[in-house]
Amino acid sequence: METIELNTELELKLAALEKKIGNTPLFDFSELLSNANVKLFAKLEWKQLSGSVKARAAFGIIKSAIESGELDEHKVLLDASSGNTGIAYATIAKELGIPFTLVLPENASQKRKDILKELGAKIIYSSPFEGTDGAQIVAKEIYQAEPALYFYADQYNNEANWKKHFESTAPEIWGQTKGKVTHFAASLGTTGSFVGVGKYLKMQSDEVCLVQMQPDSPMHGLEGWKHLETAKIPGIFDRELADKNVEVSSEAALKMIQTVYQKFELKLSPSSAASLVGAKQIAEALNEGLVVTILADDGSKYEEVYQNLGLKL
Repeated sequence: METIELNTELELKLAALEKKIGNTPLFDFSELLSNANVKLFAKLEWKQLSGSVKARAAFGIIKSAIESGELDEHKVLLDASSGNTGIAYATIAKELGIPFTLVLPENASQKRKDILKELGAKIIYSSPFEGTDGAQIVAKEIYQAEPALYFYADQYNNEANWKKHFESTAPEIWGQTKGKVTHFAASLGTTGSFVGVGKYLKMQSDEVCLVQMQPDSPMHGLEGWKHLETAKIPGIFDRELADKNVEVSSEAALKMIQTVYQKFELKLSPSSAASLVGAKQIAEALNEGLVVTILADDGSKYEEVYQNLGLKL
C-alpha cells in the first residue's frame, strides 16, 4: 500500500498563504520616455499580501525555516527591519500562529509602528542613529542570549531571501515581458531582489544588463535603500553581479512621486519613486530596449510625505 505523507496544519496554512504571494502586475511607464523604441515597465509589488515586495522574502524565509524544522509555533520568529519586512513577517506569522519579535529603529514612522502593533508584533526599539545595521546587532544579541527560544531569520544573510526572488519574481518578469527584457534595475537594501532576479535573468540571457541602484548619499530619505559604501554589506550580496551602478537622489524621488501621481494616478512611496527615477535614467540612455524595475510599495504608509508635497493619499 502506498504511503501518503500527511501535511501538518502549519504546512497547509503555508500552502494557502503562498497563493497570496507574488504574481504582481507589470505596469507600463513608457509614457515617461521620448523614444518609442524603448519601453519602461515596473512590477507593482504592493499588489500582494502585506502590501510590499518584502512579502516574497519573508515568506521564503519562513517557509524554509518551517520545512527545515528550525521554526514552529513554539519558537519566536525574530528579525531586524526598518519596516516593510517587519510588516510582512508580522502578517504571515499572525496567519500561521507563530509569535514574532521585531527589532525596529526607533525613528521608524508612527504609521509603521501602528501597523506592526495591530498585527500583534512585539517591537524592540533600536537606536534611531544606527538604522537597520544597529537593529541587526540588537537582534543578534537577543538571539544569542536565548537561542532555544528564537528563530533568528537574519534576512540580510539568509539565502532564502534571494532564492524566493529567483523562484518567483524573476520568472514573472521573464514571462510578462515574453523574454524581451534587456535591462533590469533594482535598488539595494537587503539586496535579495537584485541578486535573485539578476541571477535568474543572466541564466536566461547573458545579454540582459543588470543595474544596481543606490542612494547618492549616506544621509538619504529612501526607506529600505542602503548606501553600500557606508553601510554594512549584506552577506547575500553578490558583488560581481551588477553590470552598472546608478545613484539616485531623494529629491529626484520626490519629484517622481508628483509626476506619477499626475500622469498615472498612482501613489508611490519615495523608494518606489526612486527606483523609477533610476530605471528611467537607464532607459533614456538607450536607442532601443526594454527596462524593468521593481516598485517595492505604494504611498499608503507615507502620509507626511504626501502632505508636504500637497498631494492627497
